[in-house]
Amino acid sequence: MDNNVKEIITRRIMKTGENLKKNNMEFYYAETACDVPAIVESLIKEGDVITNGGTMSMKECGLAELLASPKYQYLDRSKMTPEEVAQLYIRAFSADVYISSSNAITEDGVLYNVDGNSNRIAAIAFGPKSVIIIAGYNKIVRDLKEAELRVKEIAAPANCIRLDCPTYCKEKGECVSLSKDNCQMSDGCNGDGRICCNYLISAHQRHKGRIKVILVGQELGY
Repeated sequence: MDNNVKEIITRRIMKTGENLKKNNMEFYYAETACDVPAIVESLIKEGDVITNGGTMSMKECGLAELLASPKYQYLDRSKMTPEEVAQLYIRAFSADVYISSSNAITEDGVLYNVDGNSNRIAAIAFGPKSVIIIAGYNKIVRDLKEAELRVKEIAAPANCIRLDCPTYCKEKGECVSLSKDNCQMSDGCNGDGRICCNYLISAHQRHKGRIKVILVGQELGY
């Protein structure tokens, strides 16, 4: 990456990070995805019960080796049957650590997430003692309106392709609602495969430091 572009990106990350801290969330900066495991390791402790939501960002950071350590009780959903995963969604509420990404993070320090099953946004909002959010700089947006568009134009279509969900955005590459005048946040398709069902905006937190956000100086996930 060109050093001048990198400087602009870093400044935007730091601005967002300062505002996350004002909203009672902890902020950590990782220059690259390779730096993320060491930060995560500093935020977890021996014996912790750890699980995660569906997150490509976590996978791209190579956390598998760290979490596989016998020091931790990692509940790995990738090695579970669908029935076991359904039970894990409930067990996650009592986990010590929940790892996820965010669909978007505004420059003023607000997390924006949209889910289908909604286990991920439920765990971010309540339950696990500690929530670790890992996000590339590509997730940073100016405001909630831009966050909404990011989901409709990028995150939802890409995830529907990944998960093979029979939706309009999978076929067309963007949400059907974008063709409407005065498109609203909750507008979308009416298909059974829709993954934009519930919406979570995480602003100023009552429980200081429960949510920890690692912003990475490279693009990660959708």
